[in-house]
Amino acid sequence: MSEAPAHAVAVERCERLLEHDITDLCEATNAAIIEGGGFGWLEPQERETLTRHFRGVLLVPERELFLARLDGRVVGSAQLARPPRYNEAQAIGAQLTHAYIAPYARGFGLARKLVRAVEERAAALGHRMLNLDVRETQAAAIQIFEALGYTRWGTHPAYARVRGQIVAGHFYHRMLEAPRRKGQ
Repeated sequence: MSEAPAHAVAVERCERLLEHDITDLCEATNAAIIEGGGFGWLEPQERETLTRHFRGVLLVPERELFLARLDGRVVGSAQLARPPRYNEAQAIGAQLTHAYIAPYARGFGLARKLVRAVEERAAALGHRMLNLDVRETQAAAIQIFEALGYTRWGTHPAYARVRGQIVAGHFYHRMLEAPRRKGQ
């Protein structure tokens, strides 16, 4: 038997979106929406709507977009949302939001890699806490977050309405370590 070919996996902080990346990102986002995970949308969105959304994310000073790639193609994303500058009291924490990997790209370790990249960036920016929330129906995401050391601190019983049903949502946090300086 021959071994399965190795796949190139990568996660990067996105500063600009190229046209082919937008195409891949829209496809991956809609695949995740259809599967029921990773976004507030419940129905697939038009490319124009998703393009405006992601280009808009790049314009917000307190948001950063991270892209997950499999063999060079964008297959998922996550956002780091920081508190505004005037909110010094809550600058200790940041929010991981809109994290997903398209169903066809799961099983390659990209979800963990994506979360870790957001954590590293948040820590480098001085945040010591990363918060996130997730619908109770997103079992795979919950399993990953808990395996990565996130602590569930609460559950909202009426967090969202999905296909006419009220579903709970879980809230998580994880303390981040300050990045080490070279020579430490």
